Amino acid sequence: MEGPSGDITVTSSNRKCSAVTGSARKIKDNAADWHNLLLRWEKLSDEGFTIAGNIVNLRLSSSQSEQQQQVDEPLSPPSAPSQPAGGAAELQDECCKLQDVFNKMVIVVMKMERLMASQRGVLDLEEFQFGPEGRKVPLFHSWTTKQFEDSSRVLLDAFRQELQLKQTILQELAHTVTSDLCMVYLSCWLHQPFIPPQTRMTLEALLLETGHRPL
Repeated sequence: MEGPSGDITVTSSNRKCSAVTGSARKIKDNAADWHNLLLRWEKLSDEGFTIAGNIVNLRLSSSQSEQQQQVDEPLSPPSAPSQPAGGAAELQDECCKLQDVFNKMVIVVMKMERLMASQRGVLDLEEFQFGPEGRKVPLFHSWTTKQFEDSSRVLLDAFRQELQLKQTILQELAHTVTSDLCMVYLSCWLHQPFIPPQTRMTLEALLLETGHRPL
């Protein structure tokens, strides 16, 4: 998934200048936070892909060296380590870097969960004030408060699933010796199958409805 473009100014200063208040203000601020978190996620994903590529190159190079050693010395005792010490240290370093990226992605999803809880709180308040049908007049253009909550849920579910996939890749990548499987892992990290284009469209619709994008 391509990251949302960065042409939205969503600083704290322009939030203070916003004319909206109450539930509308909270929803608009949440939309800005969604935008910023998705940008953060995409930056981390790009960084992780570069590191994952380094891990694959190191792992496959080590595997080829082991195979060549077995061909050259079929009768020698297995006294040498399966991977040169320098290569093992470099691989470990890259794995630690990828773990650090993943940990930061966990924090992003945790912040998304708080946004979801905040949006749910707005919906509960609206239902308390106006009943199950909600308010009669939309807060912005046409969406109901429930539609904002639904959009947040779509975004959160997508990134939760993608985080689980990246955790699997993190756990398996350094132990994979088959080049084809390595390429599958790398492709999955890059293309993020659980974050399809519809997810980007959901964010864009949210930004349009709250006025962060011009209609």
